[in-house]
Amino acid sequence: MRLPPAIIGHAEEVLRDILRFTGPADGTLSRYFREHPRLGARERGVIAEATYGLLRNKAVFTSFSESGSGAPMRRLTLLGLADAVGIDALGGLSEEETAWLQRTAEIDRQQLPPLMRSNLPAWLFDKLVARDGEEATLALADAMNQQAPLDLRVNSLKTTRGAAATELAAAPILCEETPYAPLGLRVLKKPSLQNLPLFKSGAIEVQDEGSQLLAQIVGAKRGEMVVDFCAGAGGKTLAIGALMRNTGRLYAFDISDKRLAKLKPRMARSGLSNVHPVLIAHENDSKVKRLAGKIDRVLVDAPCSGLGTLRRNPDVKWRQTQATVREMNAKQISILTGAARLVKAGGRLVYGTCSILDEENEAIVAQFLAANEEFTLVPMKDVLAEQKIELDMQDYLKLQPQTHSTDGFFAAVMERKRKEQNPESSMAESPGGN
Repeated sequence: MRLPPAIIGHAEEVLRDILRFTGPADGTLSRYFREHPRLGARERGVIAEATYGLLRNKAVFTSFSESGSGAPMRRLTLLGLADAVGIDALGGLSEEETAWLQRTAEIDRQQLPPLMRSNLPAWLFDKLVARDGEEATLALADAMNQQAPLDLRVNSLKTTRGAAATELAAAPILCEETPYAPLGLRVLKKPSLQNLPLFKSGAIEVQDEGSQLLAQIVGAKRGEMVVDFCAGAGGKTLAIGALMRNTGRLYAFDISDKRLAKLKPRMARSGLSNVHPVLIAHENDSKVKRLAGKIDRVLVDAPCSGLGTLRRNPDVKWRQTQATVREMNAKQISILTGAARLVKAGGRLVYGTCSILDEENEAIVAQFLAANEEFTLVPMKDVLAEQKIELDMQDYLKLQPQTHSTDGFFAAVMERKRKEQNPESSMAESPGGN
């Protein structure tokens, strides 16, 4: 069934706003749909899909749009819509527009110049090519330009992965076990989950496999004191709380009360009672200082460029610049340093980002370790072995979509050295010393 011609106008209007890149695309779409309540579910879905398709393929589509006649913005919009639903599904096209769309669909994109084919901004493409080479960069870009799968985390307090998969299959929703995360399920299509009993009861949560692994490598145990330092809406907090079997104390720190407010209903669904959301003003807040040296494990999922999440948020690559990344770097080292004060002797500090850039990842860890000699790096291969996760890594967790089918994630685990005892005082205090 053909879409009504009015869809083209709506898609063009919202795309014009989004391409100003003054804010996240999902927020702009949500606001537009609220302002146009007469758009049906199908129309909203098509407009959203066209928007994300255009953002993924912006470099190629911009080049294609320069070849036709008429307004460039309309041509860009048509390319996005045709990518989403196919040319035949679009109503209101002229014969010339239909012919032009068919010609562009026949272009072999593998023959395009590498920068255009990557659909990356030039600064990012050049940086990745300098590090990894052109072939590897194009493989990464191709993977980033695919839609992300829908991953679920099974809440082990409520059910098992096998039981959840069986219940989903009865819905019927087909899924498969994620290869690395021990509680993950990958849904083969993208159904609505909100009304499923499994979701309503808190037995499943939507969470990328990479994010699940980041929570897993924290290694939180029963009865420990743990801090999720940049908790946000709490996806990793909930995963860590379940791994702690709802024991101990798990603090969810964040500077945004709106994000923490989103955590509370998720907490209620999950059945967790060991989570304590805490609003802080900044990384040096007095609420942080009160816990200094008392925490077993601290996760810093740091604010970052988000360039590892381009499958979900393709607008990020057009909104970030080298300058914004440099601003992030100062924030990242400051937050990591502030969070590190919480860690007790023998405790662990986990630094993670959803970035693929060295300057947000290895460089921050190296800078931190150089300035904080009481911390040492724990090789990621050892951490993964502790967690019985079969994943080939060396010093760091480095996940990439073309290799692992996850978002781009980085993580490092550091441990605060235990204080060395004075051998003489140790002998004097020992009841068996002589």
